[in-house]
Amino acid sequence: MTQYIHTPVLLNEVLLYLAPRGNKDLMIDCNIAEGNHAFEFLVKYPELKLIGIDVDSEIIAVAQKRLERFADRVHFYTGWSHDFFADYPSQFKRPDIIFFDLGISSYHYKKSSRGFSFENDEYLDMRLDISGGVTAADLLNRLPEQELADLFYNNAGERYSKRIASVVADERQKGKITSTSALAELVKRAVPASYRHGPIHPATKVFMALRIAVNGELSRLPELLRGALRVLEPEGRLGVISFHSLEDKIVKNFFRSMNKDCICPKEAPICRCEGRRSVNILTKKGIAPAEDEIERNPPSRSARLRVAEKVLEEDSL
Repeated sequence: MTQYIHTPVLLNEVLLYLAPRGNKDLMIDCNIAEGNHAFEFLVKYPELKLIGIDVDSEIIAVAQKRLERFADRVHFYTGWSHDFFADYPSQFKRPDIIFFDLGISSYHYKKSSRGFSFENDEYLDMRLDISGGVTAADLLNRLPEQELADLFYNNAGERYSKRIASVVADERQKGKITSTSALAELVKRAVPASYRHGPIHPATKVFMALRIAVNGELSRLPELLRGALRVLEPEGRLGVISFHSLEDKIVKNFFRSMNKDCICPKEAPICRCEGRRSVNILTKKGIAPAEDEIERNPPSRSARLRVAEKVLEEDSL
């Protein structure tokens, strides 16, 4: 029997807030990974149909195997979600539910061998889409020192970004830095002892910053949210789980901007949006996991779920 290693975060809350409210609703799971949340939705709601999206063809194959018992109710799309929404397939009805789990699956950390984690000695790849694009090693070895420091700070809030970038810049003059263990050791060398022996591994934020940059996680997100809301059926629900403050801020601000009675730019001389809000926010402060979930699944500790309900037709957005 296949063992799936990722534990779905905030599962009960997602099932509650994104529950189908009609017969034969369509749900889009935009980061389906191993099919964790999708499986629970398909079991609980036997009339629900689902489209699962992931840019990683390797993990799509895992999800297909897991969800094969629901074959007549599930379709898969391999690619970036914002591309899917930009050219939404005409054979599908507009979705009633759209769900994003923005976290990186445990599968990628433990089984992909792409250098997402410093726990194993692997090549610094970090691409979700292995068909193209730059790797983490490319960025680490090519970016000027100041740009590297900015990347560490802006993407992950790394407080010792300049010190780490300086050590990396010195080290790469001796030879390329290509492995997770080499980078983790460089970070340890660069930071103070107190930071080195803190509650989290000192390289955690550096690895996160590189992963975010390689996959464009922050830069893609605003377009992704706009595309999802555009195709969502009126009265449909959009739910997003984020895992760090920069992601959560983008989601929160997007929902707030769509929740305003007027969303015209401040410099606009008159209101052209007719003073109609696009969404109602259903989770004002975001939902965090309960203590028992954090105890069972420590990676859930930083998760936040935000849900909004669409109230305008597509051409009004």
